[in-house]
Amino acid sequence: MTQTFIPGKDAALEDSIARFQQKLLDLGFHIEEASWLNPVPNVWSVHIRDKECALCFTNGKGATKKAALASALGEYFERLSTNYFFADFWLGETVANGPFVHYPNEKWFPLTENDDVPEGLLDARLRAFYDPENELTGSQLIDLQSGNEVRGVCGLPFTRQSDNQTVYIPMNIIGNLYVSNGMSAGNTRHEARVQGLSEVFERYVKNRIIAESISLPEIPAEVMARYPAVMESIATLEAEGFPIFAYDGSLGGKYPVICVVLFNPANGTCFASFGAHPDFGVALERTVTELLQGRGLKDLDVFNPPTFDDEEVAEHTNLETHFIDSSGLISWDLFKQDADYPFADWSFSGTTEEEFSTLMAIFAAEDKEVYIADYEHLGVYACRIIVPGMSDIYPAEDLWLANNNMGSHLREILLSLPGSAWNKEDYLNLIEQLDDEGFDDFTRVRELLGLATGADNGWHTLRVGELKAMLALAGGDLEQALIWTEWTMEFNSSVFSPTRANYYRCLQTLLLLSQEDARQPLQYLNAFIKMYGAEAVEAASAALSGEAAFYGLPTVDCDLLAFPAHQSLLKAYEKLQRAKAAYWLK
Repeated sequence: MTQTFIPGKDAALEDSIARFQQKLLDLGFHIEEASWLNPVPNVWSVHIRDKECALCFTNGKGATKKAALASALGEYFERLSTNYFFADFWLGETVANGPFVHYPNEKWFPLTENDDVPEGLLDARLRAFYDPENELTGSQLIDLQSGNEVRGVCGLPFTRQSDNQTVYIPMNIIGNLYVSNGMSAGNTRHEARVQGLSEVFERYVKNRIIAESISLPEIPAEVMARYPAVMESIATLEAEGFPIFAYDGSLGGKYPVICVVLFNPANGTCFASFGAHPDFGVALERTVTELLQGRGLKDLDVFNPPTFDDEEVAEHTNLETHFIDSSGLISWDLFKQDADYPFADWSFSGTTEEEFSTLMAIFAAEDKEVYIADYEHLGVYACRIIVPGMSDIYPAEDLWLANNNMGSHLREILLSLPGSAWNKEDYLNLIEQLDDEGFDDFTRVRELLGLATGADNGWHTLRVGELKAMLALAGGDLEQALIWTEWTMEFNSSVFSPTRANYYRCLQTLLLLSQEDARQPLQYLNAFIKMYGAEAVEAASAALSGEAAFYGLPTVDCDLLAFPAHQSLLKAYEKLQRAKAAYWLK
């Protein structure tokens, strides 16, 4: 069999692919290659997913088909090993009360009487970083996945690289502030760690460049000429009408980062891609393949025009958008003729072991502590790397303002609503509670509760604002119900099925009619049936009377059997739990 070796990897692509695929089969995961893209020469991307759980998927990119597949499979192991596929979901009572929730080496810290952050969690430096005013409580650190306040706060062990000491970091902090940043899997420990550290640099430097509107130096033509495959990709894009800028993002040779920007003159927009690796050529290739990962040439019209509003560019929400899908705003200053830094023909490359040491030295020079959790329970090395102050995707204040466990205490109450028969005042009191607790009206209820609902029911599109409309109907407050129904039609109808959108048009009409004392509803029944259909009129009438206010929401039991999507997720997690138990028992 042909052996293809590429820079930055410690095994042949063919060996990596065969090994990763076999390991997944051994673990009981059946993966399919769902889609491939090859929009320009030397740029491939692939979307792979679990045949039995569509929520478990990854994307891979590379200069060749094999490189893209190896990339996707590596990312699959990265997300399985770190439990990232399950980061947004409640795992149910069985897992919450099982021998372990996340890993057998996790440690639980019971809540204290005064709800302080329990002793033994974090080190002094981390406490000062996350909670400088000593305001954080233990209950704010309950993990979404278990929601188990009786057990307390779940801490996962990380190794502090400066002295190899074990530090327990709450799963809640990891999930809320770092999401997928700094995760990696690879053929060897050093290969994966280099990839994880490179990703931290990539996103940190990207945020700095965007937020500070830094002007970058272009990579000279003679340097670009060393990489003919990349040049061919860029030439094809430019021939298709997309001018390309290739920039040195190292900020004077300090960081191993490249930036490539695509212009779309057809609609005046631009898209900046960033990549990082100790090897200049690898970083450049990754940046160009990232530019088109999961995108055909027809998908390059969804970005924003450059702007002179540097304040808006520096907003944290804009940086979050860049993390999610790179569609945020970019300053025109990025493209100024006079760069803020000279071009550096940098190279940090060596063996993967040498590269790891080189990258760690950069963190040390900046006085940044690095914490690493290693995972080998799936037979492939993976890690999660945390560098407070550099790898955070969300600010520490989100632990107070936007914690993913904020709705956990409402899960049982909200899921019981479709089958409920409360006093009318209780429904209206729940609206007040949602207001008092500060829930954003745009928040999807399924995300608030950590549920995989599937797309075939009303829970999938339900936002807090729409829920308020339903609660007002159940509580008999038709004026408030009309306000929230019209809010729902304005802000949520674009994601509704035609049937649900029609129901809301009908409901709005009936609510408006209810305000008209001089009109007789029965006089309009025939016209309503012809406009909306008998089924919608019947459903809207039942909502108006408070008899069936929770349209399209199936009743859900505590085992979430009403949601096949959540059940498939739990089955996938069971496979992981078995692998963890077997590995840690060895």
